[in-house]
Amino acid sequence: MIHPPYLVKGDKIAVVSPARSITFDEVHPAIRFFQRHDLEVVLGTHVFSKHHQFAGTDAQRCRDMQQMLDDDEIRAIICSRGGYGTVRIIDNLDFTRFRQNPKWIVGYSDVTVLHAHIHQALGVETLHATMPVNIRGDRSDETLQTMMNALCGDPLVYTLPGHALSRSGQSEGLLAGGNLSILNSLNGSPSELQTDGKILFLEDVDEYLYHIDRMMVGLQRAGKLAGLKGLIVGGMSRMNDNAIPFGKSAAEIIAEAVKNYKFPVCYDFPAGHLDVNLALILGRRVRLSVAKETILEFF
Repeated sequence: MIHPPYLVKGDKIAVVSPARSITFDEVHPAIRFFQRHDLEVVLGTHVFSKHHQFAGTDAQRCRDMQQMLDDDEIRAIICSRGGYGTVRIIDNLDFTRFRQNPKWIVGYSDVTVLHAHIHQALGVETLHATMPVNIRGDRSDETLQTMMNALCGDPLVYTLPGHALSRSGQSEGLLAGGNLSILNSLNGSPSELQTDGKILFLEDVDEYLYHIDRMMVGLQRAGKLAGLKGLIVGGMSRMNDNAIPFGKSAAEIIAEAVKNYKFPVCYDFPAGHLDVNLALILGRRVRLSVAKETILEFF
């Protein structure tokens, strides 16, 4: 995999909105945060545009992203928020200049479209991390610190408590994945993620439990689980149930889907739609050790 250059003081970074609309007031704290780290923030022309629920029309959002992909002075592209919309522009983006001059693509949730496409089609690392919509005030916490550590090349090693459903073991592989719903929607497309030999990270939010079951069965039937080296289950946040309960939690549904495989599995990893959203370098080789505690090391 190709490693984009790490950020240094004075670098230019872009904020764009490839999906749902956002306001200046929601982004301003993030601008201040990056400026305090001596980074120059460049805003996409349509970052605050609005077209129904989207941040401008498909053409406007695509134009902003294309401009930042092509600008050699931009060293990272920060997606302002998720929601829905990135998949509507992905096939109209030209990654020729990006391939020649890779840069960090940062975000999570709907940004999984970009993570999967770039990982699979271009072989370039991306950063699953918090976004401006989540950055508030002048606080500096673990979520923000791990994002900056990843962007600036500082070591990333996470040690976490165990979970009753975790399956012990140790493995190494490229880290891939993101939002479960988005990954399922990409199957059969040019952005479909190939998972053989990889450590898969999954998270989701505001889904019905039977949807989680359906998507995990879908991954299993598509051969996305059998060849894994490991599985990291992040936040399964704000799950919904029917009047007649499904009968299992999201973690239990996933445990059932992978019960016949031997790779290590950890649960409740603090990444995704959570207050603590640790940065993950997708495409980077990692070592996953699951026992009484879970250790995830990037190298």
